[in-house]
Amino acid sequence: MLRNHRLFWRQFRQEFQTTGAIAPSGRYLGRALARFVGASDGAQRVLEVGPGTGAVTEQIVRRLGPHDDFDLVELNEAFVRRLEERFASEPRFSAVAARTRVLHERLESLPAEVPYDVIVSGLPLNNFAVSEVEQIMQTFARLLRPGGVLSFFQYVAVRRAKSLVSNSAERDRLRGIARALDEVLHPHEIQRDCVLPNLPPAWVHHVRLPGAE
Repeated sequence: MLRNHRLFWRQFRQEFQTTGAIAPSGRYLGRALARFVGASDGAQRVLEVGPGTGAVTEQIVRRLGPHDDFDLVELNEAFVRRLEERFASEPRFSAVAARTRVLHERLESLPAEVPYDVIVSGLPLNNFAVSEVEQIMQTFARLLRPGGVLSFFQYVAVRRAKSLVSNSAERDRLRGIARALDEVLHPHEIQRDCVLPNLPPAWVHHVRLPGAE
């Protein structure tokens, strides 16, 4: 765990926009994000986006069924190497390694021919441009099968706190992100978890997207 935290902190300092948090997600946040993994009687295809050092991944692999397939997509090369090490050496990870792929590529490059039943996202959405958040949500809809579930998180009150100390351009960006997410949440959210024992506290949103047309 100490090694994972050191790596995460080093990448946070170097790649703030895509790392986004000051520490790996806590186990309570991970459990909430993985809520719909293993929730089906049949086999699932599961995608984790932005797994980092694997804090949420630990909770996902605990819930994978014997016939589930698991993909992880991560841009940060150091995180990719760490994840590959964990799937090669840690018993709980290596138990599912044969049906797991760690993909070092952009989310947008993933094909949609075989859609996913569950997508778990650790992307720091508040760090991106509005157009990027809109594109990410469109990509999730393209990759998720109709009736599948997307789970993602936002830190409690972070956008509001940032707005209080930001210039007008930054406030406009944050309001645009809020609008983009509301367009997804209002018609499609099926459950919301408040995870107080996390640094910082977080909301976890579970949405059932209609899928791409």
